[in-house]
Amino acid sequence: MAGEDASLGIETENHGGSPSATATAKKPASTKKKPKQLPRYKVLLHNDDVNPFDHVIRSIRELTPLSEQDALLRTIEAHESGVSLLLVTHKERAELYKEQFTSVKITVTIEPE
Repeated sequence: MAGEDASLGIETENHGGSPSATATAKKPASTKKKPKQLPRYKVLLHNDDVNPFDHVIRSIRELTPLSEQDALLRTIEAHESGVSLLLVTHKERAELYKEQFTSVKITVTIEPE
């Protein structure tokens, strides 16, 4: 029977639906499975000679969780160096950001981190 040997420190199966305290406490940490992490992608903002600063900043604010200050800094960085890292996220979200920025005529690319 499940759980009868718990007083002896022997782990037994508990088919009653909830694990016994002994079985839970004795479970080694190495057997826990870590959640699989999705590959991370960089979302890169590219400079162009078409879009005014206010459009780029406003679009970054509307499409990402970045603050106004962060949007301004990344826009200036892209303007001065040609490219700026907007954020890093999983591939599907990075692809969505790329589509959204493309829809407002701002050049954004993605690449693996």
